Amino acid sequence: NCHLNIYFFFFFWKYMGAVGSSRVMCDNVPGLVSRQRQLCRRHPEAMLSIGRGVAAWTAECQHQFRRHRWDCNALERGQRLLGRVLLRSSRESAFVHAISSAGVVFAITRACSQGELKSCSCDPKKKGSAKDSKGHFDWGGCSDNIDYGVRFARAFVDAKERKGKDARALMNLHNNRAGRKAVKRFLKQECKCHGVSGSCTLRTCWLAMADFRKTGDYLWKKYNGAIQVVMNQDGTGFTVANKRFKKPTKNDLVYFESSPDYCIRDRDVGSLGTAGRVCNQTSRGMDSCEVMCCGRGYDTSRVSRMTKCECKFHWCCAVRCQDCLEVVDIHTCKAPKTAGWISRT
Repeated sequence: NCHLNIYFFFFFWKYMGAVGSSRVMCDNVPGLVSRQRQLCRRHPEAMLSIGRGVAAWTAECQHQFRRHRWDCNALERGQRLLGRVLLRSSRESAFVHAISSAGVVFAITRACSQGELKSCSCDPKKKGSAKDSKGHFDWGGCSDNIDYGVRFARAFVDAKERKGKDARALMNLHNNRAGRKAVKRFLKQECKCHGVSGSCTLRTCWLAMADFRKTGDYLWKKYNGAIQVVMNQDGTGFTVANKRFKKPTKNDLVYFESSPDYCIRDRDVGSLGTAGRVCNQTSRGMDSCEVMCCGRGYDTSRVSRMTKCECKFHWCCAVRCQDCLEVVDIHTCKAPKTAGWISRT
């Protein structure tokens, strides 16, 4: 079962505007459970918002993994490959569950604030006067209705997992929730001052979500610190696989099985391999040629490109640059001796 019904979202994202009946479409998308079909038919405009959210979280996933062997680009080059990644209970699967769940929260909440959904608007609880560390203020503007976004995401995204009682369903539900909590973590209060010469004798404030990059950066740290777990004896929760590590909190990502190395093209694990990937000859990190190329070596090609150079600041207020031709070496990973797809099926 491909999490978040990836095919469904891409289907909506590409084709919903050209098809008149949301009922017909919702009833014909494979893989939806009954609760998801109900929400799809009842809130077709929300499905469109989620479709736009797909672009945001896939781009964020690709940004966070841009220097790693698995670069999340299976999303673009073949959705079936992403489905293969999600079949494993790995760190990568945990991250995708969390970031995509966060993306739904972000997309729905943003659509509420922009008046795109009939079922919600700005946060109705943020009215009247309140007080913070700086004193009294009035709620005004449009506070992001993140509670609605969280409720909708939980209802839609978790619907399929709630039908299962197995360990994988519990893992997915845990990581889905961690993603939703990550968006809410960066809700911030913004204020505008009213008074003589811009003094803050009177303030109007509202709550706004931070840029989605903050959520992505936070979940990336959680990915790197993800905790391997096993089911407890009564099947109701997790215990750590290694007793030396701390018990996971609701904010942590959890996984069951180790990740493949993603060095070679392997359909069964959703790996495109690293042949042809650009590597950094001087790096000692995951993007180094030694690590990225899995010890196979790399090819070097010399290319010319135009860059901005000799930039000068001119009063006031512009920076003017010249176009310069730059010759650089590009390093790309060699392919393994057998470069075709590996499939164990």
